[in-house]
Amino acid sequence: MTTKTLRSATGGLSVRYAPRTLACLLGLLLLALAAAVVLIGSGDFPVAPGDVVATLLGGGTEVQRFAVMDLRLPRVLVAVFTGAALGVGGAVFQSLSRNPLGSPDVIGFGQGSAVGALIVIVLFQGGTWAAAGGSIVGGLVTGVVIYLLAWKRGVHGYRLVLVGIGAAAMLTAVIHYLLTKAQLADATRAVVWMTGSLDGRDWAHFWPLFGVSCVLLPLVLGHGRALRMLEMGDDAAYALGVRVERTRLLLMGAAVLLVAVATAAAGPIVFVSLSAPQLARRLTRAPGPNLAASALMGTALLLVADWTATHAFGERQLPVGVVTGVLGGCYLLWLLVSERKAGRI
Repeated sequence: MTTKTLRSATGGLSVRYAPRTLACLLGLLLLALAAAVVLIGSGDFPVAPGDVVATLLGGGTEVQRFAVMDLRLPRVLVAVFTGAALGVGGAVFQSLSRNPLGSPDVIGFGQGSAVGALIVIVLFQGGTWAAAGGSIVGGLVTGVVIYLLAWKRGVHGYRLVLVGIGAAAMLTAVIHYLLTKAQLADATRAVVWMTGSLDGRDWAHFWPLFGVSCVLLPLVLGHGRALRMLEMGDDAAYALGVRVERTRLLLMGAAVLLVAVATAAAGPIVFVSLSAPQLARRLTRAPGPNLAASALMGTALLLVADWTATHAFGERQLPVGVVTGVLGGCYLLWLLVSERKAGRI
């Protein structure tokens, strides 16, 4: 990977950067912004991209302000932060496990959040906020259990993946059992939630997600160097001064909470956390977790998938989770074939 160094005129400050990575970050940012503007302007009352930008900057007519600021902007912002949270969460787990299959929706954390929400919906007939709280609690409890089961003088990457896959299978069985025990109305609401959708998302869904993301995303990004060292193995990280278990536990906790909060806001939108970090790494061709690129890739993927779900099938609108599931499933099959050809599985 080619790197360059930018120095101040006095020579007292220097910054090293990779031109390809920087170009990819800018490209993903522009793609996400363009997709967000198009999504905000789409709907039964279309708004031109220029008018969308003018309305966001304080202009526009009263009707445009209502459509943009009150109806569509919250949905798009939920998609932005959900995609970023899922992308960063997936990058953390793939780096810690040193395995491209070490994704929250493969190793059980997404299923744990779904079980928590279903318990609230099916057994207690809880509302939207109660289901969101159950999703967060379910994700955190699942994270603790998987961590403890995978612990044996440390958490080895393949052991974490194997334990997580087993936990995901058991949690999936619990999900099916809860659906069979639910009343028809509760089962219907549970299935709609489990599909993963951005429909009906408003400012009440956005602010909790925004608050948690503002705390945890900078925290994880600040530990990017330590996470890159952990990819080299525990012994190498110890030698470089990283407090391995403390750092791993901190990053895993932050990643689990990010995924749980994103799931609480939009439902279990699958495969974004699996594909976003891998696509970001292949795009930048840079070593390490590529946290910033994974966040932007997750955001861009979710925004494009949401536009596809709402506009690519005529009048029949699909939940965004259906589109990410199809695309992510195809990507997973390709990844498995690639890993097998490379002799890694």
